[in-house]
Amino acid sequence: MQATQQQADTSRYAKCIEVSKRVRFDIDRDVIRGRQFDLSRKFLPDGLSKVHELDFLDSAGRRLLSQIQGRTYANMFGLVERFIAAKIVDVSREHWLGDQLKFEALVRFTDEELKHQELFRRIEALAAAGMPEGYRFLPPANDVASVVLGKSTWAVLALTCHIELFVLAHYQASIEPDTDLSELYKDVFLHHAREESQHAILDELEWRRENANLSAAERDRAVDDLIALVAAVDGLLQVQAAADADYFMAVCGRSCTAQETARLRAGVLKAYRWQYIVSGVEDPRFTGILGDMITPEQSARIGAALATIA
Repeated sequence: MQATQQQADTSRYAKCIEVSKRVRFDIDRDVIRGRQFDLSRKFLPDGLSKVHELDFLDSAGRRLLSQIQGRTYANMFGLVERFIAAKIVDVSREHWLGDQLKFEALVRFTDEELKHQELFRRIEALAAAGMPEGYRFLPPANDVASVVLGKSTWAVLALTCHIELFVLAHYQASIEPDTDLSELYKDVFLHHAREESQHAILDELEWRRENANLSAAERDRAVDDLIALVAAVDGLLQVQAAADADYFMAVCGRSCTAQETARLRAGVLKAYRWQYIVSGVEDPRFTGILGDMITPEQSARIGAALATIA
C-alpha cells in the first residue's frame, strides 16, 4: 500500500514538471510587453478590495482605492515568496539523493518563485511611475522571512499551501471574470496563477510528507506555530492597512470626515484580512488537507484564534 502511494505521489510530481514546462512565462515577452498600467481602470476587483462597501466614495475614489490595494497585493506576494522560495530549497534536500523527479519539481518551484519576486518588483516600479508619490509598503521582506522560517516546517508549509490556494481562488472567482480591470494587472495574475497551480500541488505533497514524519507532540507544537504565524500575518496587515488608508486620504483629492476615516480604515483592514487570511482558511481544499492532519481539539484552537480576525 505504501509503495502504491509513493508511486502515485511521484506521478503527481512528474505531472507538475510537465505542466510547469507548458505554462512557463517570460516577464517581458508574455506579461509586461512594453505596457504601462491603465490608471483609468481598477486593479483589484470589488470581491477582493471590498470598495463597494464604502458607499461614501464615488467611482473615482473606489477606483483609486482598488489601485492602492492592488499595488499592496502585488507587493505582498513579493514578500511571501521570499520565505516560500527559501523553505522549498530547504525541503528539497530530502530528495537530493533520492527521487530526482521530486527534486526537479521542487527546483522548478523555487526558480518560478524567484521569477515571481522579480515580476512583483517590476510591477511596483510600474505602479510607482504612474501613481502619486507617498505610497509605502512597510513590511521588511527579509525580517518577515526570518520570523516565518524560524517556525516548524509543518507550520511554514501549512501557511504556504494556504497562500498558494487562495491565489488560485482569487484569480478564478474574482480577477478573471472582472472585465473592468487593468489588462496588464489581469495578465500579471493570469500567468502567476498558472504557475502557482503546480505549486499548490507540491505544497500539499510536501506538507503531507512532513506531517507523516511528526509525532503527535511535534504536530501539536506545529499547530501552535501555525496559529502564531497567522497572528503575525494579521499584525502586518494592520500596519499596511493603516498606511494604505493614510495614503488614500492624502492623494484622493477630497477631505474625509472622522466617520468616513474610521470606515475607510476598518474597510481596508477588513479587505486585507479577507484577502490574506479568511479566504484561504475557508478554501475547501485547504480545510480538507488540514482536517486530515489535526485533531478536533487542535481544530478548535485554530478556530478560536481565527475568530477575532474573521
